Amino acid sequence: MALTQRMVDILKAIVDEFVSTAEPVGSKTLVDKYGLPYSSATIRNDMATLESLGYLEKPHTSAGRIPSNKGYQYYCEHLLKKDMDEEVKYALSNIFDKHSANIEDAIKESCKIVSEMTNLASGMLGPDASNQTLEHIKVFQIDPKTAVCVFITNTGYTENKTFNFQDEVTIEDIQTCTDILNDRLRGTLIKTLPEKLESIKPILTKSVQRFEMLYNAFAGAFVKFASETLYFDGKSNMMYQPEYADIEKLKQMTKFFDDSKLFRQLVDRQKGENEVVAVTPKGTELVWKDDIAIVSNEIRISDNPEDNARLMVVGPRRMEYSRVVNLLDFICKEIEDMFH
Repeated sequence: MALTQRMVDILKAIVDEFVSTAEPVGSKTLVDKYGLPYSSATIRNDMATLESLGYLEKPHTSAGRIPSNKGYQYYCEHLLKKDMDEEVKYALSNIFDKHSANIEDAIKESCKIVSEMTNLASGMLGPDASNQTLEHIKVFQIDPKTAVCVFITNTGYTENKTFNFQDEVTIEDIQTCTDILNDRLRGTLIKTLPEKLESIKPILTKSVQRFEMLYNAFAGAFVKFASETLYFDGKSNMMYQPEYADIEKLKQMTKFFDDSKLFRQLVDRQKGENEVVAVTPKGTELVWKDDIAIVSNEIRISDNPEDNARLMVVGPRRMEYSRVVNLLDFICKEIEDMFH
């Protein structure tokens, strides 16, 4: 059944009010606060119809209604505000003008900005390197105790890791170790790098003077590189959302932050049980799983889709979607303009 314009007006007002107050919404509020030009009886009838169609839910302890995941889906696909304030755009543009770091640092800085502006958790999901192979390693010594290692994959994706050594390491040891690794590990699947490094440990032991420090540095870097890149800022914001006064819901949310495989499945739209998916006209993707909402935007790092990352906002399904969607869309485009 297609929604009438009156039902759409009622649904939009209920979403807006519930996002603002976290309280179930009744017909009187819609008439008094939102000035809907319909009688309370008509609004109640349409609210009942919207509930029967799955767009609204009725909490057991209240006569009012709240949006369901399906209701949020309709709202995000059809009713979002199309743009954000020019003042916000100007402020964000100035922030990005001052930051010319690498793309990973730019995305992490963006996570911090988004978390502060939304009071939610913001995260980065890096490129899926599971099917890529190692092409080359470069190491640049900054000083005797610091070096920067650059991993390059067969697709051209690069990942930087900083090595901080406890003792001084010579440039000769670094070069010898790097040459051996390039010779023995080129063509190795990223996900099998830690295992392959272990197999060439005897060769490194014989050839490199400060073997242990270098081996541990590369081993740690390979483990991080082989795992999904998942970073979050603002996780503590969740504690101040009224939904997470329920300790069980808070536990459910905290599990999300450590499960990169789950996030990969969600952003790849591998829809599972109790999940609702939406795509806004801007291309922003949203997933509602139980009482959790994930809003994400792709950041096109190169022409190869496998290199792309995602900027995400995670929080309760009661969030200010117009603000979040427009914010992610603007920031992702700013990052792409800087690095693509």
